[in-house]
Amino acid sequence: MSSPGRFGYLYVALSALLFAISGTASKFLFLQGVTPYQLVQIRTVIASAVLLAWIAIADPSTLKISRQSLPRFILLGFVLAATMFAYFYAISKIQVAAAILLQYQSPVLVAAYALAFSGERHSTSTLLAIAGSGLGCYLAVGAYTLDLLSLNKAGIIGGLGAAAFLTCYTFLSESALHRYKPWTVLFYASLFAAAACNILLSPFEGLTRSYNATQWFWILFISTAGTAVSLGLYNKGLRMIRSTHASVTATLQPIAATVIAFFFLDEIMRPWQVVGVLLVVSSIILLQVGKEKR
Repeated sequence: MSSPGRFGYLYVALSALLFAISGTASKFLFLQGVTPYQLVQIRTVIASAVLLAWIAIADPSTLKISRQSLPRFILLGFVLAATMFAYFYAISKIQVAAAILLQYQSPVLVAAYALAFSGERHSTSTLLAIAGSGLGCYLAVGAYTLDLLSLNKAGIIGGLGAAAFLTCYTFLSESALHRYKPWTVLFYASLFAAAACNILLSPFEGLTRSYNATQWFWILFISTAGTAVSLGLYNKGLRMIRSTHASVTATLQPIAATVIAFFFLDEIMRPWQVVGVLLVVSSIILLQVGKEKR
């Protein structure tokens, strides 16, 4: 495989790792009284401000977009906000493991859309990787211990909605990346996501709360490393590899969260969860090997 291809998978994998760490940090903030909706608002506002400062210093020309592209970026921002809201809504209604499992049905939706509307034909290795990553997520998050049929219906709808919105975000980003740099796409997505959050909630409601030093540390981590940097890496990877491959590689997020919980939260990893981790990792390797052979 070419070096750009390898870096594409690496960028998406690093993105998934940062998402996983920020997910664990989010749990901490929720226990401290911060609501999921406030956290989404905070992270999009801070992320867009950090990205604006970075781009203004590094390459101000990156901020230039055509007037014709503005509606697409507004849509991308609202889809990003909807993805975050749907995911956190699912968490508020059903178990976290079930919410993660539902959101990471996205690779299946991405592959189906690419097949139906983009004319992209999937190789046997790609289809096996999609199936393997889906089963791996199911095992890794311990979903086999859940009575999925008895879950709150609103929570299930929220989780599937998060998967659908994540799929839309992937394709809208991929389309925008054909014309603009990854950081341009991410900045305007974050900017309009922040605008959406401040329309849906009281403006800057989350930022007006009082936080201690530890809470501020994790808020800033989630907003910068867990949002600005993580989504930036995902966009860079999406520019180098297919959307189907990127979405499968992104399933490392629940895997990384499971491993982090094992090491830092003393959560037990059962044998089937270890099998799930190995399945997802094997699926990603299969994608790379399959591409190399083609």
